[in-house]
Amino acid sequence: MGNEYHNPVLLNESVDGLKIKDDGVYVDVTFGGGGHSEEILKRLGPEGKLFAFDQDEDALANVIDDERFTLINENFRFLRQFLKFYGILKVDGILADFGVSSHQFDEAERGFSIRFDADLDMRMSRKNELSAFKVVNTYSQENLAKVLFDYGELRNANAMSKVIADSRQDKLIQTTEQLKMVLKQFLPKMKENKILAQIYQAIRIEVNQELEVLKSFLEQTPEILKVGGRLSMISYHSLEDRLVKRFVRDGRFEGEAEKDFYGNIDVPLKKVGRLIVPMAKEIAQNNRARSAKLRIAERI
Repeated sequence: MGNEYHNPVLLNESVDGLKIKDDGVYVDVTFGGGGHSEEILKRLGPEGKLFAFDQDEDALANVIDDERFTLINENFRFLRQFLKFYGILKVDGILADFGVSSHQFDEAERGFSIRFDADLDMRMSRKNELSAFKVVNTYSQENLAKVLFDYGELRNANAMSKVIADSRQDKLIQTTEQLKMVLKQFLPKMKENKILAQIYQAIRIEVNQELEVLKSFLEQTPEILKVGGRLSMISYHSLEDRLVKRFVRDGRFEGEAEKDFYGNIDVPLKKVGRLIVPMAKEIAQNNRARSAKLRIAERI
């Protein structure tokens, strides 16, 4: 289990940020291999509780045998709904490690990694009807360009989407290798992996509606966290981190923060400490950690 499935990033720093109480109630909304959950349980007393979410059916194999622990096989956008089902209205802390798990990257058939040829899939949950195949082969040229530009930050998104649209008229694009060949003209040797990673990221975010899920999750946290409760969040790309930073600062994703009668900013969360990034030693041991950013917030 655990480390073979997913090597938890910023393990101690992220769990330290929760300031765990012996009898507290905590949530790990991105269970994966269970590394963060195991560390939380080590610090909890016998009266404490930990709920974990993971939409990927593969994560069920990592369930922790502990009476204090409950694993919920659902997307964390349904955080409030499922905690309420278990009679939990308020919690002491929430940990989130966004993005794709090491396991998902390493399972070739899932189609997440640029290292393998696989069917265009990229679904974090196999229950999801939308796949990378559908995005690549059924989205209009304009919508495809928007996905590549908004989520992959690719400057030549329009040209890429036109090439894809033209190519799929002759033959559907079934695999990641076929997609790579279709876009070969946009992949200069020195930058091939970087650009491919941006393309994959864009399609993956669209397939899993990652940014909409993140927004929904963040909007629920002020209601679910007790006053003084902590939120510990690890992001891996600027699109995620921007939303996290903005919500903690302003309590919203667009426009200015609300102000009270006296002009003071009225937001539900306050940031705790500075941005935390992995040490060089951790990056050397776990390459996935290289782009990780940890932000901690507290319910006011």
